[in-house]
Order: sequence, then C-alpha cells, then structure tokens
Amino acid sequence: MEGLKFLVVSVVLALASSFASASDPSPLQDFCVAMNETDGVFVNGKFCKDPQQVTEKDFFFSGLNVPRDTSSPVGSNVTAVNVAQIPGLNTLGISLARIDFAPYGGLNPPHTHPRATEILVVVEGTLYVGFVTSNLANGDNRLITKVLNPGDVFVFPVGLIHFQLNVGKTNAVALASLSSQNPGVITIANAVFGADPPINPNALTKAFQVDKKVVDYLQKQFWTDNNN
Repeated sequence: MEGLKFLVVSVVLALASSFASASDPSPLQDFCVAMNETDGVFVNGKFCKDPQQVTEKDFFFSGLNVPRDTSSPVGSNVTAVNVAQIPGLNTLGISLARIDFAPYGGLNPPHTHPRATEILVVVEGTLYVGFVTSNLANGDNRLITKVLNPGDVFVFPVGLIHFQLNVGKTNAVALASLSSQNPGVITIANAVFGADPPINPNALTKAFQVDKKVVDYLQKQFWTDNNN
C-alpha cells in the first residue's frame, strides 16, 4: 500500500513538474526596467533600474503609426518594439513589431525567431504568409501557407522558418506580437551567406548542391550588405 502511495505521489509530482516547465516562470517583482549600467540586480540578461527611479518613459514608445520606407532590396521594413526600445519590457515576455511592405512583392524574407512564437495581424493589403515545419516522421519539411487580408491573423510557431510576401498592388502593413521581450531574428540568407567570418564556401557548395561560383557570388553580395 505504501508503495502504491509513493508511486501516485511520484506521478503527481512528475506531472506538476512538466506543467511548471511548460511556460516561463512568473516574475518575482512588478518589473525589471533594463539599463545599460552594470551596477544593480542582473535579471534575464539585463540589469534592473532602481524602481524608485523608474518613469513612464521606461514603458513608452511613440510613432508605430508612421509608415516606414520600403525601398530596401527586399521591399519591406520592420520596426521592432522590444526591450531595446522599451526597457520596461524586460522580463515581461512580450514585444511588438510593425512590418511595412512595398506593393508588388514586398517581402519579409524567410527568417526565424529563436526565442519567440509570433502572432501577426494584417492591417492593410494582402499578404501570402507561411512557415516550414521541422523534419516530420517521413523526413519532409512541410510548408504551411495562407493568403491574409485585413483583419486576418496567423501564428508562426517558435523557432520555425517563416516569411510574409505582399501579393497585392498596394502597400501592406502588418502588426506582430512576439512571446519574448527579446525574440531575436535569424534571416536565413543573410545568416548563411553573410556570416562574419564567412562560412567555408566548400561547405555551402556541397550543402546547396550548386557551383562554387554561385556561392561566391552570394557570399560577396550578402557579406557586403551585412558588413557595410
């Protein structure tokens, strides 16, 4: 009987532990406003400002309503609102971004957020969006896509490669919320071909099964773009 009780308690504790680790721990204070100084309490990669010195400016950002320039090579512009812009977001596990797209093919290129799930809502225009799964049981990477119109919402799971493409004739605007105050971003082409120092071209030639001249061209283009 005692053995059965021990087994039941062990199972309950194991389940409780799995539930507890399924999400970020609750903060131990109201907030931890990030600061650049190195004298203070270090929480989640940032030092906390003295709560007595915190002001409304630490929780505020203005101008997200302003259209951004989309004349970049990919035809998009991402305005991030994370802990770098709002220090008060530190430890709160949330951030925001505005993405502006040029007409006729403005693209937020394939990228990942290593620390966040993203939920996106289209404000203006029409976007073709999607993400690629990790390897399934059969070894495939499945592409899941949807065409979104104003008011439509789409979710990109944490860490998966995803993108948004303007398939309309007008400018497009989307707002995205991310489940981290510092989600990070890895743009695939920039990271692979623009790494500093560059990845050995022989590795990329074999990985992408292309001629070395193609890799040399891409590395020259992206390394220059990333390091100007």
